[in-house]
Amino acid sequence: MFKLIYVSSVSACFELENKTPYYSPESYKVFLNGKQVDGEHKENVFSLFNLEPDTEYTVTTTLGDYQLKFSTIPETGVVDVKDLGAKADGVADDTYYVQMAIDKCPKGGRVLLREGTYFIRPVVLKSDITFELKKGAKLLGDTLEEHYPFIKATTDEDGEENINGSWEGEPFDCHQSFLSAYKQNNFAVVGEGVIDGNAQNSTWWAQTKNRKVARPRLVFLNRCKNVAFHGVTCQNSAAWNLHPFFSKDLGFYDLKMINPKVSPNTDGLNPESCDKVEIIGCKFSVGDDCCAIKSGKLYMGMKYKTPASNHTLRNNLFRDGHGAIVLGSEMSGGVKNLTVGQCIFENTDRGLRIKTRRGRGKYGIIDGVLFENIKMRGVLTPLVINMYYFCDPDGHTEAVWSRDPKIPVDDGTPYLGKFTFRDIECTDVEYCAGYFDGLVEQPIKEINIENVSFSYKKDAQAGLPAMLEHVREYCKEGLYVDNVQKLTLKNVTFDGVVGEEIIKKNCGKIIKE
Repeated sequence: MFKLIYVSSVSACFELENKTPYYSPESYKVFLNGKQVDGEHKENVFSLFNLEPDTEYTVTTTLGDYQLKFSTIPETGVVDVKDLGAKADGVADDTYYVQMAIDKCPKGGRVLLREGTYFIRPVVLKSDITFELKKGAKLLGDTLEEHYPFIKATTDEDGEENINGSWEGEPFDCHQSFLSAYKQNNFAVVGEGVIDGNAQNSTWWAQTKNRKVARPRLVFLNRCKNVAFHGVTCQNSAAWNLHPFFSKDLGFYDLKMINPKVSPNTDGLNPESCDKVEIIGCKFSVGDDCCAIKSGKLYMGMKYKTPASNHTLRNNLFRDGHGAIVLGSEMSGGVKNLTVGQCIFENTDRGLRIKTRRGRGKYGIIDGVLFENIKMRGVLTPLVINMYYFCDPDGHTEAVWSRDPKIPVDDGTPYLGKFTFRDIECTDVEYCAGYFDGLVEQPIKEINIENVSFSYKKDAQAGLPAMLEHVREYCKEGLYVDNVQKLTLKNVTFDGVVGEEIIKKNCGKIIKE
């Protein structure tokens, strides 16, 4: 069995209904109206492209007799960028033609980029269109910083603050992102093409600190609704690849986000203070966190009180980043109702990584987090919850790292509630199985770990499991638990652990079954 999870005028995305993470138990072929469309598939999510608008199709696979009928959505017209004059030779500046195609595309229409390399400066997307990158089509970013306009952090709109740009959870002057949209709705970016920031040939990665104007994101979606990205590859971003900001009803399906492992701050997909986000069938291999779920720092959290809420991540592959799925450290608006399932984490520094600290604020509440049916391979520390994260200019000060029991809970104190990890297999662990470190004045409320196995790499190296002051190196160790009110372990195994399975300190109730 499989189901339709997204359809545009020219593409569709499907998900097998099984319980195996990311990959199907057996390879399979896909047929469209009885005709095989491509080679064998291995992943649980598959896509069809080059479809006709407003057309009914029937899909079958070699996995069984089940067939699914679906229809593509209608469209009002097509604007071909090459027809407007784009050279698509990777040399001529095609910005004007790409932007003109977007601007002239009628409501319900499609901007078409056929095979070729479109060398462009930043462009702006708009509502009610489909932006299609055919296979072999590439948007290639201009390499000169001065060609990415200055965007003022905030402006005034009828007496209300409007945030135009941000960096690491605060309003911040930015260079315009490669693709961006502001208060636009009902649009999609689809196809088998590539959005390439070309940052490896620029100066963006050479200077990352102390910039007065933040580096551009590859894609920035500011206060948008009902947006989908399907099929495209995002790569070589100057900073984060995809940054949805205060947006709602977003879908990211069968995408690839690829950056060199050494590229700085090139997170894959970072939804910030967004509601109803689906990330399904995507593949990440980046230079920082693969997917970081955020909701701003203290100013943003206290003023807007907008949590990251109702996110679903399923059938994704996370490779090579600092963390596979990260919550924070900019989490001052809170994170609630996050479900992660059927994913694979490979060779990331950490698997689940929650990072926060004093000063994130009383609305910085993370609660209702479920991770299930996960395979972790070569993840140095699979589970990390760190409430002493040493970010920001004052991050290494005593105010952040202090363990003084007299520290009061105040308006700057974040709260971490209930976390559930179940049906998870972790192999080739190196540092420790997990590192849970709650605040002295505000311990982590509850952690449940069920049907989880940890096995250790034979030649494991020692290292630091989390980024905080005064932490020692670990090697092949168990679960470190400090300032957690309740920890429940059910069918949790450790193969090759050195020392105690549970390294507990200042904890409440620990239940082992």
